[in-house]
Amino acid sequence: MRKNPVFQNEVLGAAILQVRSGRARSRTTLAKALGVSPSTVGMYVDRLIAENFLSESGVRQGPMGRPRRLLTTLAGAGWFAGVEFHALRVQAVGVDFSGRQTTAVVRPLPAEVTADSVIKTILLCVAKLTEAMQGPLLAVGLGVPGLVDPQAGIGLHYAFIPDWNQVPVSSLISTRLGVPVILQNNLRAIALAERWFGMGHDLNDYVILGPRSGFGIAMVLHGKLVEGAHHAAGEVGRWPWPLGGGDGTSQELHHVLSAPATWRRLAGVSVREKLPEDLRAALVEFAATDSAEWQAVCADFARVIGCLQLLTDTEVFILHGPLTALGERFCESIIRAARALAPALATAPLKVVPSVLGDDAGALGAASLAMEAWSPA
Repeated sequence: MRKNPVFQNEVLGAAILQVRSGRARSRTTLAKALGVSPSTVGMYVDRLIAENFLSESGVRQGPMGRPRRLLTTLAGAGWFAGVEFHALRVQAVGVDFSGRQTTAVVRPLPAEVTADSVIKTILLCVAKLTEAMQGPLLAVGLGVPGLVDPQAGIGLHYAFIPDWNQVPVSSLISTRLGVPVILQNNLRAIALAERWFGMGHDLNDYVILGPRSGFGIAMVLHGKLVEGAHHAAGEVGRWPWPLGGGDGTSQELHHVLSAPATWRRLAGVSVREKLPEDLRAALVEFAATDSAEWQAVCADFARVIGCLQLLTDTEVFILHGPLTALGERFCESIIRAARALAPALATAPLKVVPSVLGDDAGALGAASLAMEAWSPA
């Protein structure tokens, strides 16, 4: 076993992730997954068992050879908090050491929301989770809207909270809670939620579509999140719209394809129309329509997704947010429109599906972020 403690902790953390994900269920499969010798992995496993992070029990008979003892994580070894917010609310989940969601909390934000009120509400949510969870809090993951600097733990800018600029979120939360706090853009956090709790478990390449209060995407390429050189990868909501504009009169894409904008278009109301309290439920009304507005919305989404498919060559686009209420028919309509608009996509394996995860996907993703980043001290 190497003596470098940083290396050892990284391998120990990686070992726990492999067992937690189910990709490694024995010492032999764990050694293969980590690329280390069986004798070395044995020492790591023995240490993790001694520290009550892993257990080894039962036997599993493979097609050949001796029966294998099964490795599992111990759910009560500790827990992870995942927190995601936007301008209206903070949502938090508690996930046990084995990666199972145990409890959830939602708190509204005040109408005149500030950075300080967001931080205070996050702390209140984590305190509420603590009442229901077992074992020590090990780490907190934060899904933060807008531009973020994950390495520095800073929320750079979010247009819908006036003073959300250069906010040192990680240090503000970590100082109060005394545990590591890992920050990421909320759509990238959702991408991790798909990896652990949704349909991204066995995918190396997928794109999260996030038409929510704005419009953004998160990309996973070759199994890794794409952040960009300036932490702004996926900010397609800032594209000029319509594409090919430039006469000074065009809008930005999020003005016409965010969830609120899409509802207003389908409902045929002006931008001044008050949004329904439950936007997802209101959108269900249009899931079976085939109006001119429906066709126009699908065509606009098709232009965006067609361009993204040619750029990323992804396996699947996973739709998140209130527009999942429009169902598979909405996704299929987008695919047909994209193939009609772009001849290059006529035979391409274009796939768009609604996520099976709910409104807490961002918080689940933030908890996933904490799970992936944590390693034993």
